[in-house]
Amino acid sequence: MAKGSGNNRYLRRAGGGLPGRSSMGGGNANALAQAQELLAKAQAELAAATVEGTAGGGAVRITMSGEQKILGIALEPEVVDPDDVEMLQDLIMAAIADATQKATELQQKSFGAITGGLGLPGLGLG
Repeated sequence: MAKGSGNNRYLRRAGGGLPGRSSMGGGNANALAQAQELLAKAQAELAAATVEGTAGGGAVRITMSGEQKILGIALEPEVVDPDDVEMLQDLIMAAIADATQKATELQQKSFGAITGGLGLPGLGLG
């Protein structure tokens, strides 16, 4: 391992200081606080929002939160055939996929307005 110059790499950055820390005053802190507030509001709205995914012409309905948590499953009696359980399983999976797609679109719309389409890594929204 090569010996370093002895200078801390963080102190060599323009403006000095630690990464993520601004030496430019409170402007960035206010902007960050506003962004965090907007994100928290959007997350609360997503938690309260619901989407419905369907399959089989509406015979299977999945209600899901904007956070992609399944809240309910509704089945029409005619779709419950004890001799064809696989079809019912397929319909449930299709309805879940439909609801998940709708919840994902809702998330992208909600957070996209805040991030301005920045495609921030780690948010799963890009």
